[in-house]
Amino acid sequence: MAPPPFDPHQDPRAAGARGRGLRIEASPRDLIRDYLLQRVEHGMVRNRADVASALRTIERDTEEATGKVRELLVEAWLRPLIVGLSLWLGTFGGSWATMRWLSRSIQHRIETVAGLNRDIEDARRTLAQLEVDTWGLAFREIKGERFVVVPDGVLARPPWWVDDRPALKLSNE
Repeated sequence: MAPPPFDPHQDPRAAGARGRGLRIEASPRDLIRDYLLQRVEHGMVRNRADVASALRTIERDTEEATGKVRELLVEAWLRPLIVGLSLWLGTFGGSWATMRWLSRSIQHRIETVAGLNRDIEDARRTLAQLEVDTWGLAFREIKGERFVVVPDGVLARPPWWVDDRPALKLSNE
């Protein structure tokens, strides 16, 4: 004699799980069998055509349930996907904008330094030209007294010395 079919409602493990508040899902085969038995008991199924009709009803109900589950799954992953994409786009956009700002700032500073270096070179050339044009003469003021500093060897016995170079004192008038 064959053992009786497995019934999750009669299984002691299932009863223990239900007692702990867990829900045991029956297999689809068991659900279909239980559904057909219920229809037979209530006199809704009498012949092969009724069974086929019941099976079509089960298929339709299964398709509806599958569609609802599919919609639920789409909603379940769609919201985290949109939030994740929004966060990614925000991070990406912010990083891109920050990098653009930093690169422009660095470029501006590089151009400023290059311009200042050109200005310094121009000033050095101008100073060298002035020294040539003034024959090496320089004007100095020390404690309110004015001096003209001349190149070495111009004066045989210089009366004053400024910065270890011979100098001539100018009147304060």
